[in-house]
Amino acid sequence: MRRLAIPLAVLLLAAGCGGNSGTPTPTPAAPGQPDKVAAGVIAIVDVAPIYLGKQKGFFSGRNIDLDLQTSQGGAAIVPGVVSGQFQFGFSNVTSLILAKSRGLPIRMVSNGVASTGKDGADFGGVLVKADSPIRSAKDLAGRTVAVNTLKNIGDTTVRASVRKAGGDPASVKFVELAFPDQPAALAAGRVDAIWVVEPFVTAAKAQGARLVASNYVDAAPDLTVAAYFTSQELIAKNPDLVKRFKEAMAESLAYAAAHPDEVRAIIGTYTQIAADVTTKITLPAWPAEINKASVQTLTDLAVQDKLLEKAPALDELLP
Repeated sequence: MRRLAIPLAVLLLAAGCGGNSGTPTPTPAAPGQPDKVAAGVIAIVDVAPIYLGKQKGFFSGRNIDLDLQTSQGGAAIVPGVVSGQFQFGFSNVTSLILAKSRGLPIRMVSNGVASTGKDGADFGGVLVKADSPIRSAKDLAGRTVAVNTLKNIGDTTVRASVRKAGGDPASVKFVELAFPDQPAALAAGRVDAIWVVEPFVTAAKAQGARLVASNYVDAAPDLTVAAYFTSQELIAKNPDLVKRFKEAMAESLAYAAAHPDEVRAIIGTYTQIAADVTTKITLPAWPAEINKASVQTLTDLAVQDKLLEKAPALDELLP
């Protein structure tokens, strides 16, 4: 998942500074006609439930004609939702906290994805070479760790692992490297450790890498990693649509959690992950509810690690 990396001025322009520079927020559909809804998502394992929900008719059954549009990450999705290009979006929680702290009018509406809560068996983690002297998260102090984006959920949760293990989190050096490039960088010795999520955890292990920390697990019990969100404007103009989307997502999340084989099958329809890999990866958890305590923890970590000077009002961000 990618960080929110757009300067505040650009984000405010995207928001229209009181006007709407994108596609107008849709008005309720005419009787008998479904609401056309565009949702901004990322082509990763995490969003399998919404694809399953569309396939199973959970959205159409609630009069929603869902169009899933893929983006590289929250840097495009957040302003897309604010401007009205998307009615709903998917982004990691830290990016949403950062966006809210900058005054963007967004609110979470549904859980997106969560940690399994199982140390050593989560869908993300910190890995080192097999012969590395690093044996635990404590040993990451003073080392170079690759993350997909700087100053976001990777930094803060890896530091949480180091802190929990008794190391100095401030001494960890982070470098930005795309997830697909990280296993090769580790194998070549260009970094001491990598933080990746599936399928790159499995890919790195296949090259001999060794897990030293489950950073999501160390950060908070059953951490809510990402969420679906919308604009305050849509909530005000069409609360019934927001309610139906939330209900469809709840059903989609429950279905995905109960049908892992169907999750693995659908992943190959919207990603480039090979079928033989989808059978091996560790799937995340998809609880129906956002773990609000873990959102508070991510906020506290963002302040502690100086991503933020002051925490936003979470009651204005949480559902």
